[in-house]
Formats: sequence, structure tokens, C-alpha cells
Amino acid sequence: MDLAELLEQAYAIAKQAGDAIMAVYARDFSIEEKDDKSPLTEADKAAHEVIVAGLNAMPEGIPVLSEEDAEGFAGADANGRYWLVDPLDGTKEFIKRNGEFTVNIALIENGKPVLGVVVAPALEVSYVAAQGVGAFKVDAEGERTPIRVAGKPAEGATWRVVGSRSHPSPDLAEWLEKLGSHDMVPMGSSLKLCLIAEGEADVYPRLGPTCLWDTGAAHAVVEQAGGRVETLEGEALSYATPTEKLNPYFVVWGS
Repeated sequence: MDLAELLEQAYAIAKQAGDAIMAVYARDFSIEEKDDKSPLTEADKAAHEVIVAGLNAMPEGIPVLSEEDAEGFAGADANGRYWLVDPLDGTKEFIKRNGEFTVNIALIENGKPVLGVVVAPALEVSYVAAQGVGAFKVDAEGERTPIRVAGKPAEGATWRVVGSRSHPSPDLAEWLEKLGSHDMVPMGSSLKLCLIAEGEADVYPRLGPTCLWDTGAAHAVVEQAGGRVETLEGEALSYATPTEKLNPYFVVWGS
């Protein structure tokens, strides 16, 4: 199966997971607390089960690293590939019921995200991308529109900066001062990166903790839309060491 076919399979699975999430979203649900104090809901678990079952049923046998079973991951396959999954990214947004949560599925190959699917079920919008395929926004009717980053703002223009709705960073103010004139665009989950990919924002500095599964899928979308996801040292964000799980600080550039 080539990347285009794998993308369609992953998108179908992510949509099924989104349906499972929305079934929970429509009613009262329980909330647990994980060891790292982050919240866990029935929806996280339901989406995880749908995704893992779907990916494991595919003939390629590519290993799956999911946030909800990170300890069970045995490593990439002989070709350096693994699925990187966040069954419900933005659990805090899910609990707040503001709709800004996503299902994230990425295919990593030799440390790079070569395929990404981001589904926002409550907003009825998705983003799909793969190397050699391009990047697309998918609306509620399933219509796909190619997307492209906006490019660097003109000299003296105001930067549109995406910021986390639930994870403010004390280091951000200094970074923004150096950037210059800017407007903040608050957003939850991996939708922050997708705003960059579709040209609705110019830069997203993340000077706070994130995990590989928070970024992998939307990273692929940004790159295929012409953008960059880089560490503060200017190196491409890497997924080559999945056992470490945590990302360094990074910046998403729409240029």
C-alpha cells in the first residue's frame, strides 16, 4: 500500500474514532487523572480502542505508539516506520466542550512524519496530508481543498501568532517581544499547527512541554503545506527516538 492509500485508511479510522468521541461528548462522562495529573476520559479510551484495532488490522503490520498505551510500544519496524497516535488531543478542551479537540494519526518513517491525519469531530473539519500527495482541508461534506501556508509577513506587518488556550507559557512573552508587532490567536489541540498550514496564522511558538503524539500528525500537514516545524536551534522536529516521548521547545513557521 502506498502513502496515498495509507492516508485514506488512516483517515477512515480517525473518522471512526471521532464518531466514538462524539458519542461520549453527547452525554455525561467520567473523568480520571493520569499519573502526570493530565485528565483522561471515556472518550480517550474509546478512540484509542478504535484506532489501534483499525491500524493493527492493516496488512502492513506497522507498530502503533498511542498516548494511551505508550508503555506497550516495542519500537519501529525494520523500515523505521511506526504509527504515532493521540486518540484525543485536547482533552481539556473536550471537558470544556469548546470543540477544539482532535484525533491525531501520523505515520513516522526514519524519524520524519510522512503522513498525517487530524480530525476535529465537533467542528466537522479535518486535515489530511502525505508526501507526494499534498495537504488538504476536508469540510463536513467531505470536500477537500488544497491548503498552503501564508508565507512570511511583509516587513512591518503584524504577525498572527497562535497560542495555546489551556497551556500558557512564562517564556512566551520574551519570545514575542523579539518577534515584534503581533496579534494572538488562541486555539486548542493540534488545530494550532493546522491554522498555520491553511494560512490562517503565521507562527506558533511552543515554549512548553508537548509529547510526540501531540505534534506528529499536524507536523506532516504543515510540512506538506509548505511550512516548517523546528526546534529553537532551527533543526526539524524529530521523532527518531520515540522512547523519549517529550518534544523540545519548537516553533511552527508558515513560510
